[in-house]
Amino acid sequence: MIEQIVGAILTVLIGVAGCVVYFWGTNWLLDRFLATNQSMTGEVVTRRDYLRSQVRPWLFLAPALVFLTVYLIYPVFETARLSLFDSQGINFVGFSNYLWAFRDSTFLQSVFNNIIWLLIVPAASTFFGLVIAVLADRLWWGNIAKSLIFMPMAISFVGASVIWKFIYDYRGPGQEQIGLLNAIVTGFGLPPQAWITIPFWNSIFLMVILIWIQTGFAMVILSAALRGIPEETLEAARIDGANDFQIFYGIMIPQIWGTIVVVWTTITITVLKVFDIVLAMTNGQWDTQVLANLMFDWMFRGSDFGRGSTIAVIIMLAVTPIMVWNIRRANAEEGTR
Repeated sequence: MIEQIVGAILTVLIGVAGCVVYFWGTNWLLDRFLATNQSMTGEVVTRRDYLRSQVRPWLFLAPALVFLTVYLIYPVFETARLSLFDSQGINFVGFSNYLWAFRDSTFLQSVFNNIIWLLIVPAASTFFGLVIAVLADRLWWGNIAKSLIFMPMAISFVGASVIWKFIYDYRGPGQEQIGLLNAIVTGFGLPPQAWITIPFWNSIFLMVILIWIQTGFAMVILSAALRGIPEETLEAARIDGANDFQIFYGIMIPQIWGTIVVVWTTITITVLKVFDIVLAMTNGQWDTQVLANLMFDWMFRGSDFGRGSTIAVIIMLAVTPIMVWNIRRANAEEGTR
């Protein structure tokens, strides 16, 4: 344990020292190569000062650009290339892997599951986040409630899955049930169930975990947006005789509609990449497979780089339009301010 702590501290110190040396050294070299003196003409001095001002920002950006290229841009092109090759990435097979994907029953089941996740999780998380944000502002202990609801955001997906595994836990006939859900069921005199093995409904139970996590995120963002609504608008509506329900649907939601859409699309992107929860809870068994988990199975368990890369490319293509639309909408909103 101590060795790990010491190793982590040394890594941080070496990293910080490396950054200092890099930024100091590159700026020193830049100033040295583009130095000016009194013997130079005004035009030369101006040109060198201009070059320094143009090059210096790129010195700061260079490390980030290198890491971005190595860990993001290159993998994208390499993944796309591997999707056109066989399992070992040696023989070119064209679009055979893509044809396989749309004919494979497991892949189609994964697509169906992802669609169900997309329909339920973003909508439910955004709805619950909005409702809680509105109600919490009316309570004296609203900040405490918000803190408790936001707390799952601090838990990893795997950690959340372990917690919910105890809630859904099922023991065989004659054994004592320790799962919270089965304790409630048996308390009503009903037989316990192996919840995560029930087709279709088990996917719903897995979605509850992500909704539990993402509701806190939606609540915080939407709560901030609600605070931005002018109080004069709400007071005018109350004077005109509008009730709370009419104010909520007629004034609050239209005022923060842009934020609601951003929250919804952000959660949608998370859902498209969902992997940890399915892996930790069911490992894709009992018809709960999703695309990211299927990609992991083919790439790292089946050692089929072609098919694994194909599924990765399909996920990327599904996420990209949503990201582009989200960025354009954010830019458009910035332009109107």
